Amino acid sequence: MTTNERLTVAVTGPTGEIGRAFLRALDRRRDVGRVLGMARREFDPSTLGLRKTEYRQGDVLDRDAVDALAEEADVLVHLAFIIMGGREETRAVNLQGSRNVFAAAAAARNLKRLVYTASVAAYGFHADNPQPLTEDVPPRGSERFYYSAQKAELERVLEEETAWTDLGVYVVRPCIVAGPDAPMLKRQIPLAPGPLRWALGKVPELRPVLPDPGVPFQLVHHDDVAAALTAAVLGHGPPGVYNLAGPGELTISDLAHALGWHAVPAPHLAVGVAAEAVSLMPFLPDEAAWIEAVRRPVLMDTTRARRKLHWMPHHDARATLRQTIAAVRTR
Repeated sequence: MTTNERLTVAVTGPTGEIGRAFLRALDRRRDVGRVLGMARREFDPSTLGLRKTEYRQGDVLDRDAVDALAEEADVLVHLAFIIMGGREETRAVNLQGSRNVFAAAAAARNLKRLVYTASVAAYGFHADNPQPLTEDVPPRGSERFYYSAQKAELERVLEEETAWTDLGVYVVRPCIVAGPDAPMLKRQIPLAPGPLRWALGKVPELRPVLPDPGVPFQLVHHDDVAAALTAAVLGHGPPGVYNLAGPGELTISDLAHALGWHAVPAPHLAVGVAAEAVSLMPFLPDEAAWIEAVRRPVLMDTTRARRKLHWMPHHDARATLRQTIAAVRTR
């Protein structure tokens, strides 16, 4: 296979928690000849030992930059997305920036496939959602949780911008992504105030306590997400939507125990009341909106990804959690 026969893959947002694992996966593929990465921050691919990645600083809000990126590629993978930052700030980047990417992909002359990373949050946290969730369930989002609402809206935007094209469009919906390169799970745990952190260091018997409403959740390792994205890049399954989650389920108690903390049962009613109160706060902290995510289970069925993409996750939920906590502690 010559270099000209190998794929050129363009990636927006390659410096994020999924992006680095994905670049490593592409670097190992003999059928990928060139990787073009674009994001707003500075990044040197050589620091990860990447041989195929060429990096340029650029913003998805700059349509000309996105058009230029798409025109050079056989496959475009859209990872750029702001998770934390407030409703208005994130909306500008997430909605307009993503629309630019989708429109550029639709207009690119030689592009074969577009791969978009959505989220389990796109389904929304609704009492009438079936469990487990399959890809046939429409993404309704939860309006009070702006990340969820934006993810659902973006899937509609994707359809608007690409429905008239011959592009092979792949949408992967991972659950919470974790692993050594993705410590966001730990960052979302409210930190103890300074004096309490000092006391915890002086008195080993003292440990933080997390309330556990008993709602199960799933994790997926960033390397397993990268494997699914790579399968989509190579067209190993039909275009469409694919749920991604590692084997097994966890609760807040499992998270607390992995941290060496304590957990106490918290009735669902108490969590619901807290969520209602938080939603009425006029200046809602970004992190507080995530309380919506523990009100109801959003467990996904991953049969389609396993059968159609031939995706086989190598990390279960507990192993992924252990690796995440171990990486955070070394930092």
